[in-house]
Amino acid sequence: MDPEVAALATAGATTLVTQMTTDAWIALRGRFARVLSRGRERERDAEEAVSTELDAAREELIAARADGDEATVADVEAEWRSRMRRALAADPALADELRGILDELASSEQQDGPRIVNNVVNNLHGGVHYGTTIQAGIVGSPPRRN
Repeated sequence: MDPEVAALATAGATTLVTQMTTDAWIALRGRFARVLSRGRERERDAEEAVSTELDAAREELIAARADGDEATVADVEAEWRSRMRRALAADPALADELRGILDELASSEQQDGPRIVNNVVNNLHGGVHYGTTIQAGIVGSPPRRN
């Protein structure tokens, strides 16, 4: 297999698994399902079948992370990496679509960037704080992008 395609499949699978546990997953699931169901057009409801498989993988991933089961996390990623490699090998035109998704996510992360939040609790009462301190990055809905 072409090393560039293998690298793209690896990047795609890593991104896929990373995004499965984010708020963006609902929007991304359909896009990844379309990419991964290509070449299976003859199968009835191929995209829906892949969406169902992605949902099952997401549930497995969430449970594995909750249990600290890194081996299962790695297995989920390896499974989707293999599937992406096969899809890319069967239809090289998918590479552009997958790159588009990855580039879009990368540019979104660069625009958002990491947020650093610091709280300073004043030492007005001899080093004792009598109340609740809340630290949060974003409270509420993120701004919409047009």
